[in-house]
Amino acid sequence: MMRFAKDKSPLYRYLEQDKAITPDETHCTQETQNKLSPMAKIWHIVAMIPPGKVSSYGKVADFAGLPGRARYVSKALKSAPEHLSLPWHRVLNSQGKISFEKHSVPFQEQMELLRIEGVTVNCGKVDLSEFEWQPDMATLVMSIPF
Repeated sequence: MMRFAKDKSPLYRYLEQDKAITPDETHCTQETQNKLSPMAKIWHIVAMIPPGKVSSYGKVADFAGLPGRARYVSKALKSAPEHLSLPWHRVLNSQGKISFEKHSVPFQEQMELLRIEGVTVNCGKVDLSEFEWQPDMATLVMSIPF
């Protein structure tokens, strides 16, 4: 069974809580024991986006095994526990635009966080051909626990 690195980060501990097995559940299949909630899958994918790269809500949903659920990704990010410290600012809409209302505080914050990481943001838009995270197959197979 392939598992992601046990770095004991808050995200790892949180994801492991979803997979905790009680003694009565030893008869369950390995597949059942490894299931994560859809939100936990999304949080895991967002945590994998490296600094200086971005992804879209739709791509995050696809990588999490939830095709067509881009809006659910937004909901998952809004409801993520703060202690996870997810890099929410690396997730944009499918056109590479920041989804917050222009000139709002969250818009400015997301733009600044991206710029700090070296992502060029022009009028709230990022060039996806240059900055989109495109993990290779090995990264996906070895790092995603579902």
